[in-house]
Amino acid sequence: MPWNPNQYHKFQAERSAPFEDLLKLVEPRSNITAADLGCGTGELTLHLADLIPDSQVTGIDLSPQMLEKAQKLERPGLRFLSGDQSDLGGNWDLIFSNAALQWSEDHPTLISNLFNLLNPGGQIVVQVPSNHKHISQRLIAETAQEEPFRTYLNSYVRISPVLPIDDYATLFYHLGAENIIVFEKIYGHVLENAAAVLEWVSGTVLVPYFERLGVHKDSFLAVLRKKFEKNMPGNPVFYPFRRTFFSARKRSR
Repeated sequence: MPWNPNQYHKFQAERSAPFEDLLKLVEPRSNITAADLGCGTGELTLHLADLIPDSQVTGIDLSPQMLEKAQKLERPGLRFLSGDQSDLGGNWDLIFSNAALQWSEDHPTLISNLFNLLNPGGQIVVQVPSNHKHISQRLIAETAQEEPFRTYLNSYVRISPVLPIDDYATLFYHLGAENIIVFEKIYGHVLENAAAVLEWVSGTVLVPYFERLGVHKDSFLAVLRKKFEKNMPGNPVFYPFRRTFFSARKRSR
């Protein structure tokens, strides 16, 4: 997908808050190998690298636009590579991902595969948005199924693959993991108005729609803008954003 780093970073402070909570789940160690899946522009990967000194940290992302910025942050022990997070290989002491795995399908298989790549004693630490029931996302799906957009999109509607938190906990249990932590947290963001909510989702949820809509993007946004204003009136607008966190450790042999 053609990610726009500038659009994504319009709400950088709000997007960084879950990362700080996620970082607290990492068991600080040194001299380990770590993968940051969906590293984006790399600033947060840099913070992760600072937490695990003398380690080899690899940020992985598929977006050339994001990687162009991230690779300027490279230093000894920190590198950035192009790659698909769902096709990760190798062996790792830490697999970390902040707000990226929601773009990969079939989470039971994905999480199992990632967990199997951990070295004994290794840890997986992940945060994914789980806000797919919010009115903003329901309106996007609704509009995508209306004509003429249904035709423009070839019936495409983005369905979140994110699981209920109980399912992640159960999955890790059956994988034989220890120190299983799974929880949801709602971040209450106060945005200027409904247009600001539309700006927010334009940097994330709407990206695959924009890619498919092409020249029809602006007309899609115009319809959404009216729906957002009707359903989220007021100034400011309280935007509750739900996120799912999970971490688990592979047993040492």
